[in-house]
Amino acid sequence: MPQAHAVPLPIRRPRADRARQVADVLRHQIHAGAYDDGLPAEQDLAAEFFASRNTIREALAVLKTEGLIDRGPKVGTHVAQHKFDHGLDALLGLKETFKGHGEVRNEVRAAAPVAAPPSVARRLRLQPGDQVVFIERLRYLGDLPLSLDLTYLVPDIGTEVLGHALESEDVFPLIEQVSGQPLGSASLALEAIPADPHTAATLQLPDGAALLMLERLTSLDDGRPVDLEYIRMRGDRITMRGSLTRSST
Repeated sequence: MPQAHAVPLPIRRPRADRARQVADVLRHQIHAGAYDDGLPAEQDLAAEFFASRNTIREALAVLKTEGLIDRGPKVGTHVAQHKFDHGLDALLGLKETFKGHGEVRNEVRAAAPVAAPPSVARRLRLQPGDQVVFIERLRYLGDLPLSLDLTYLVPDIGTEVLGHALESEDVFPLIEQVSGQPLGSASLALEAIPADPHTAATLQLPDGAALLMLERLTSLDDGRPVDLEYIRMRGDRITMRGSLTRSST
């Protein structure tokens, strides 16, 4: 006679914990475009998540605070804004990344040779005080300020890059064009930081808003590092995505 499996007892958890759990799933579904016509009613979400309506209300309040949804009497709950996916598993410039989503344009805030700080020189295999080319760009997708990019280029490549249309071009294709070599690989670090007042004003965000800070060191196909970037991206408009493979141990 087959043995009956015991039904697991529900775990008693604080409502705030359950609301966070619901918010995480809803957030992903919003980013995937599941609710372009509006979110289901509270009672329907409660049935879907086996949760109380109070838990659902708390989860929706979390998403409203994040700016993802708008709520109102008689109009229901609607998606307020969508995020753009930025891949972590391909070496692409911003214009290449958002091809098909709109025009990427750059406000060039600085572009000139400077003395390399020791840490920058070390990463680019230069001597402290050697000259590098520094470029700062405020990057727009349409009319939306999306990222603030600070770039250090090795001098031989950077000097030639300065002669091109930085307002409309990604730096990566320009590096390949002027060097005659393809880019090969990049090492990166990604962290969340609060926006300082100056950066917040530049990116049209509230002070302290969440930013994604990407540090990326890019090398040519022969392994020579040529491009060190510090990129501040709007955390409210960009989701970083990638595919990972588990290696054998």
